[in-house]
Amino acid sequence: MKLSRRSFVKLVGAGSLASLARAAGGKRPNLILLVTDDQRWDTMGCMGNPIIRTPNMDALAREGVLFRNAFVTTSICCSSRASIFTGQYTRRHGIEDFRTDFTPRALALTYPMLLRRAGYRTGFIGKYGVGRHMPADKFDYWKGIPGQPRYEQKDSQGRPRHLTSIMGDQAIEFLESGRADPRPFCLSVSFKAPHVQDGDPRQFIYDPAFKDLYKDVKIPVPETADPKYFESFPEFFKRDNEGRRRWRIRFSTPEKYQESVKGYYRLITGVDVVIGRIRKTLRECGLAENTVIMLIGDNGFYLGEHGLAGKWYGHEESIRVPLLVYDPRLPARLRGQKRDEMVLNIDVAPTLLSLAGVPIPKVMQGRDLVPLISGRAESWRSDFFYEHTFNHPRIPKSVGVVGKRFKYLRYFEVRPVYEELYDLKTDPHEKRNLARDPHYKEMLEKLRKRCDALMRECR
Repeated sequence: MKLSRRSFVKLVGAGSLASLARAAGGKRPNLILLVTDDQRWDTMGCMGNPIIRTPNMDALAREGVLFRNAFVTTSICCSSRASIFTGQYTRRHGIEDFRTDFTPRALALTYPMLLRRAGYRTGFIGKYGVGRHMPADKFDYWKGIPGQPRYEQKDSQGRPRHLTSIMGDQAIEFLESGRADPRPFCLSVSFKAPHVQDGDPRQFIYDPAFKDLYKDVKIPVPETADPKYFESFPEFFKRDNEGRRRWRIRFSTPEKYQESVKGYYRLITGVDVVIGRIRKTLRECGLAENTVIMLIGDNGFYLGEHGLAGKWYGHEESIRVPLLVYDPRLPARLRGQKRDEMVLNIDVAPTLLSLAGVPIPKVMQGRDLVPLISGRAESWRSDFFYEHTFNHPRIPKSVGVVGKRFKYLRYFEVRPVYEELYDLKTDPHEKRNLARDPHYKEMLEKLRKRCDALMRECR
């Protein structure tokens, strides 16, 4: 569907074309969005992990802004990536599975399409993640991949190459090919790493260049890996649970645990190396001083906590992600900020548009992070709606509300409905479900109502 000028104005909001014209008058920043797959929040040195090596991510945090409380609103690749594109909750954008494409109208209101219409040169590299049909003709540079690509690839000479490294080559090609192009650019690099290679017994297939990394380290086992925590779940949850199935493959013995976590870390270090290559190329091309870089994970990942692997459920390990924003235009006093506001994957699209001076469509539900990046104290959200409605026979569906202190989760398909309530201040590892504790009856009822209200608001 080709949008007319009148339709575009109606969708984006009144006065949008005039705003675009004003934005085009100044020097707009280049934008790079890096999305990692299944990277949880605590897998960077800058987040206090003493083992993993992420010097380039750490540099982005040191020179930019680190958001220490970033979350996804749905913890699964297809839905979360759609939320990143659209700035919307799953309940609104409707991408609940791996088959559903964006409608033409919905695609037109994603950040890449809006930026391209505003005069940006756009590129997309890596795992697209939404539907089966790739919008290759809607980008100036397209190296998108449908489905779950394989890590083990070959270059044009037939030599073995790791997918992450090839994506680094493509990012550099995009940057170098635009040297003579006067337009600002927006490059989206959507990594597969550190996602497992589903169906392959090796699971975490890292670049052989990193095979000795972490070799002599012993990764601590989390407290909630103790079998008693999985056994504390109700029978419907434990019965043939997909997270437990994958736990058996990856974490069920001490040897598997060490091998899997080290492989996961090696994949993240591989992404970190690509970030270093991108920043080096930006400097060589004279683009470094006007290019904003944002990094976010599309969801978290259990590393054996609660006896689980994968994501999907509402625990911190599953829903909390890294989020870094590096803007070279920030004054020195604002660099190295560590922000504790509750920020979400749906905030990415409005932030990118704001940085470019492009109006944020009214249909977007996320918030612009630019005021926070700029060091301002803003009135901010104190909770958010979490939903996981992906249809899978071994993944119970849930909704909930995540607040700064309390977290409420509801598994709504079973009768009676099963609920969880956690006090994150006294129980940050979510070891004790308070939903049946009479001392928390009032809080439980309050969060039930809040969950219902947010559910309505997020449509």
